[in-house]
Amino acid sequence: MKDQELERRLHAGIIIIDKPRGPSSHEVAAWAQKMIGVPAGHGGTLDPKVSGVLAVMLGRAVKLAPLLLNEDKEYIALLRLHGDVSRAELDRVIEEYAGKIYQRPPQRSAVSRQLRIRQIYAIDILDVQGRLVLMRVQCEAGTYIRSLCRHIGLSLGVGGHMQELRRTRSGLFTEQDTCTLHELKDATVALHNGDSAPLLRLIRPPDEVAAALPTIVIRDTAVDAICHGAVLAGVGVISREAHKKGEEVAVLTTKGELVCTGSALVASEDYEPGTPGLVVRPTAVIMAPGTYPPGWKKHRVDED
Repeated sequence: MKDQELERRLHAGIIIIDKPRGPSSHEVAAWAQKMIGVPAGHGGTLDPKVSGVLAVMLGRAVKLAPLLLNEDKEYIALLRLHGDVSRAELDRVIEEYAGKIYQRPPQRSAVSRQLRIRQIYAIDILDVQGRLVLMRVQCEAGTYIRSLCRHIGLSLGVGGHMQELRRTRSGLFTEQDTCTLHELKDATVALHNGDSAPLLRLIRPPDEVAAALPTIVIRDTAVDAICHGAVLAGVGVISREAHKKGEEVAVLTTKGELVCTGSALVASEDYEPGTPGLVVRPTAVIMAPGTYPPGWKKHRVDED
């Protein structure tokens, strides 16, 4: 049973790695792919000098990248000021950066350098030693912490720069969920020696990502059609949580397995489970075709 579950997670799973300083996020994902032997990609790029929570997706779970990239983040940043300021002035200026701020991506960014708005949900000073300021920043995805540190220094009139940065949370995943690359390597060696348990503990099922989305539970007979890309109809729905039209939702089996994520075509209050009409258009099908029996084929054979 354990080997079957490991096989399922190797085809669609997520490893939360504690990325060290030095390698790029792409290199970490490539090393994980080489160790495990299945295609891998990462969600939420960290610069080589930045450490912390990095989600590495395996197999079909790579399709969840857009969802993971857009999740909120939390960082611990070390700001070095270029001059002396009072604690009261520091508190006042940093408090001003909570809320919506304007940022322009840096020159070496992979995205367009157009001015954009990002939300700082919370920014707290953890410690101050001389000109070093340790901060916790909870923010919207795509926030540039290096730019934030530079702007805080400018607002204080002394200048400043980011000296160190660590990501402590990405969406639902925190530092407590991470493993090191060494632990991953040890787990793959144990697998080659016949013990799959260590690697099974490190690979998380994609169903955990669904916890951040409104869920829709479907009948077993509807699963395979969705795996082949069909649009979900209300007749296949057993239950649904409240959601709006156009909102991203997670479609689950009765066992809680993630079948796909998709865009709701209608609001939850505008249809009843078991009734006709299209309700969800899949955007990322995670479950492989053939995992569940094709109910529509059985129905056709019965008719024949």
